[in-house]
Amino acid sequence: MEQNKIISAPQNRIYVLDALRGFALLGVILMHMLQHFGVFTGMPVAEPQFPMLNTAIQWLSQHIIMGKFINIFAFLFGLSFFIQMDRGARKGIDFRKRFVWRMVILFAIGIVGNSFFTADILPIYAAFGVIMVLLFPLKNWILIVIAMLFLIGTPRIISTTYSRMVKTEQTVNTPQIPTFNDSNSNRGVPTTAEMKKPSFFKSAKTNLTTGFVRKLNYQFGLNGRGYITLALFILGLVVGRLRFFEGVEINKKRNVLLFTFFSLTAFILSLIPLQEVSFRMLISGTELSPAMLASMALKDIQTVLFSGALALGFISLCQVKNIGKHLKTIIPYGRMGLTNYVTQSIVGGIMFSMWGLGSIFGSWGTTEVFVLGLVVYIMQAIFSTYWLKHFLYGPLEWLWRSATYLKIQPFKKKQ
Repeated sequence: MEQNKIISAPQNRIYVLDALRGFALLGVILMHMLQHFGVFTGMPVAEPQFPMLNTAIQWLSQHIIMGKFINIFAFLFGLSFFIQMDRGARKGIDFRKRFVWRMVILFAIGIVGNSFFTADILPIYAAFGVIMVLLFPLKNWILIVIAMLFLIGTPRIISTTYSRMVKTEQTVNTPQIPTFNDSNSNRGVPTTAEMKKPSFFKSAKTNLTTGFVRKLNYQFGLNGRGYITLALFILGLVVGRLRFFEGVEINKKRNVLLFTFFSLTAFILSLIPLQEVSFRMLISGTELSPAMLASMALKDIQTVLFSGALALGFISLCQVKNIGKHLKTIIPYGRMGLTNYVTQSIVGGIMFSMWGLGSIFGSWGTTEVFVLGLVVYIMQAIFSTYWLKHFLYGPLEWLWRSATYLKIQPFKKKQ
């Protein structure tokens, strides 16, 4: 058991990863706020008070935030998986069975978050974590091939090809499915009963039943968001094996060169004219042409490359003395990433659901909810900094560790 404690000891952390996780969660909460956390209250949005600012924020969300920061979050999960496996191996411990149990606990935590926010991603992450255990023995080149097959949309191609072969039109009977990372206009629509007499329990039931099915359709249907996430998990594992982050603090030139490469490649891909494939087309069963499939694959790859550019740009800025000292203030936020992510889901659900404060925040426009997201993030960052001055782990991180080892772990710092 003493060895188990060493595996997850906070002093062994790579702190630039914590800062990067905190950065990723900034984009996550801002995007979710702009989407009103997937809740449609039916309330008319107030007249914009700052139309030019609204336009700028909408451009920022569409071109910079949407899908990019959650990609970084997913990549870091795969990297963390490797770190735990590697630290266990160094101590002569096979951590795979323990990690599967750890994913069971994460799934339970995710269900709590899912009760408030139907697009909470943790249950999906927990399932993918188990798959990562199965993939772990594979060589790097095989893992890279699998990741690339996911990135080019192989499951989507297979599904579309099969539909053509049997001459059936795939239809998804889920109108008004919310886009969890791709739109501000598509939100979950409450049932008539919920609108007449909203309550948390009715909302949670919907989120965990029909809402969960909608999420699975989004993740593993023609949109294929889940396959991109799994590809990023795999790439995180491969990068971990290459020991990239063990030397990230001293290889500043390499970081800048990689940032330049990812940025230029993403920019070049963005210049390729793509055939528009709307989310409505995907859920309506529109038959995807080869040009559409190619366009979706290129867009997914461009998004992943852009995420890499954001991550490496952030890391490079962290290594600039006068800038880095400010960016590294979000290290505590990243160290408490699980607590902060679940808190985002709970706070977002309360703010926008009609059983909560939806009558107040449901009518807020783009600028207002964007600023609200910044305020919530800053409050979480302050709380995280204060909390970790007194405790070794965030509340949920400590609970997760204690449940992982089935033994109460040290919590409070020695004064």
